[in-house]
Amino acid sequence: MSTLLYTNNLYLILLAYFISMCPTHANTCRSYCGNITIDYPFATQYGCGHPGFRDLLFCINDVLMFHVSSGSYRVLDIDYAYNALTLHEPHMSTCERLVLGSRGNGFAVEPWRAPYMNPATDNVFMLIGCSPRSPLFQGFPGKHLPCRNVSGMGCEEYYGCPAWDMMGHKRAEASFFGSGPPECCAVAYEAIKGINLTKLECEGYSSAYNVAPLRVDGPGEWSYGIRLRYSVQGSDEFCGACEATGGACGYGEDGIRQVCMCGNLNSTSNCDSVSLSSGTRPMMGKMFAAGLLTYMLAWMATSNPAPSCKRGSSRGPLTKHVFGGSKRPTKHALRVLGIGVGKNPCGGRKPVWSFDIQ
Repeated sequence: MSTLLYTNNLYLILLAYFISMCPTHANTCRSYCGNITIDYPFATQYGCGHPGFRDLLFCINDVLMFHVSSGSYRVLDIDYAYNALTLHEPHMSTCERLVLGSRGNGFAVEPWRAPYMNPATDNVFMLIGCSPRSPLFQGFPGKHLPCRNVSGMGCEEYYGCPAWDMMGHKRAEASFFGSGPPECCAVAYEAIKGINLTKLECEGYSSAYNVAPLRVDGPGEWSYGIRLRYSVQGSDEFCGACEATGGACGYGEDGIRQVCMCGNLNSTSNCDSVSLSSGTRPMMGKMFAAGLLTYMLAWMATSNPAPSCKRGSSRGPLTKHVFGGSKRPTKHALRVLGIGVGKNPCGGRKPVWSFDIQ
């Protein structure tokens, strides 16, 4: 019984060691920043994610930041189910306060990013204190302004916020009857393709979005922030095939070509295509040798007779085998010590086996 238990323990420990040598394709691109999961198509590591979203997210002191041409924004949430991000900008006006002085970032993305992300269609931008010379009002005679409600949200309701009371705003002045531009002009992003306060000559802005199926009651209940929709364009079959074979989706050094990251190897298709490549053949040879060695050790442990002991000996028998053609162990040698169970036939320590694998 002692020999059988000894053999089983030896086999299990060696098996665990050799399994750890097996090549795996852990997804090293998935990460976390604070309580936000960062997964495809986004990433914070260079080379990970979709190339259309490269150099976009940065984790700074557990705060996830989103950076585009108009400035930096804090990421409040990434909704992978609905392909949406929610951003916050500290110089954005809300229902409780107006931030003027053209300090806000507004929002605009680089032209090459535009196919991948834009503010959602139910996101309204309310531009505040714009000059009569603003491009918003050029070419729009009379009451024909670009200002309009977006998804049931607009300036007429926004004027009812406490922030306007502190500014001394009177609701009767909200209408535009040719005496000058309105104090607030609500627009959809796609109408002007960018919110640049300097170019638009506006003092500030607010942004709100609606994710509820029903209209919320009043501007005090609106969700303030910038809600983006993102898309990787097309069906993205490449990444689906890559992840199905245990890989992680990334891009090459050119920042354009997609690659499938399979451990230390990259593939232009999926990880199955690199499983028999030259880069993995040495590992396959190690696994074959590991299996043969495990069988030999089990056979030796069950077939060798119990060693004889000198009277009064307190040390257990020591048997040493060197595999690989060298009697001198290397620094990478595996040493399995003190595995025996049951009583030592010589008393004292348990049997000790030492295996040096070159």
